[in-house]
Amino acid sequence: MGAEALARPLAAVGRTAEAVAEHAGQIAGLLGRSLALLLRGRLSAREVLRQIDVIGVQSLPIVLVTASLAGVVTSQQGGYQFTGSVPLYVLGSVVTSSVVLELGPILTAIVLIGRVGARITAELGTMRVSEQLDALASLGRDPVRALVAPRIVAGVLAVPLLVGLADLTGILAGMWAARHTLGLGPESFLYGARLFWHNWDLFYSLLKGTVFGGLIPLLAAHMGLRTRGGAEGVGRATTAAVVLMTLTVLVVDALFPPLLLN
Repeated sequence: MGAEALARPLAAVGRTAEAVAEHAGQIAGLLGRSLALLLRGRLSAREVLRQIDVIGVQSLPIVLVTASLAGVVTSQQGGYQFTGSVPLYVLGSVVTSSVVLELGPILTAIVLIGRVGARITAELGTMRVSEQLDALASLGRDPVRALVAPRIVAGVLAVPLLVGLADLTGILAGMWAARHTLGLGPESFLYGARLFWHNWDLFYSLLKGTVFGGLIPLLAAHMGLRTRGGAEGVGRATTAAVVLMTLTVLVVDALFPPLLLN
């Protein structure tokens, strides 16, 4: 009994490690094939532009609303926590740094996971279970070239622009909130923002957007292509994809400060 009790958790660990390795290998293969197609110039520019519209332009309203609320809340909470010993203009630096370094990129990524990532998984998963992907392959069309690589390229191009607009919107919303709730004028707010600003911060924020823009469609497409089991399987794959994308984005986000801010 003792040996059996020890074997069960070890077997569970082994199955988990095997599943992780399988996922990692398939994701790496999918990324490699997409990069090879891009480098050989075999992607449809029209399809890439269409995906930029879906991922970027159509996501713009919800991204800007989310960034505005983030800027307002950060400004109000920062002002609440300040005491008389701290100059109020420092709030400009707090809002700007919080939005640019963290809130703009991560909230944009979370919004896109729900709006774009889940959609990609559901679309490709439905095509998998209905054998449309097999039909494409039988006609000599590569599903990665037609459906996966354009989405990854579009994400890499569109998401940094979304993050930049989210950063600007969050800062302006925070400045507006500081003016109307704390009486801090725009000049003082911008003075505080400039006082602690580093040009690297903007590059850091846009780099996060680039990485997240590639990860979200890559992971979503991976989970969609693995879908099995009809409509119920599509639902399970979409749920699993949202969890996987969220955890991956948060882990990658946590790796950015020790790698790039030190």
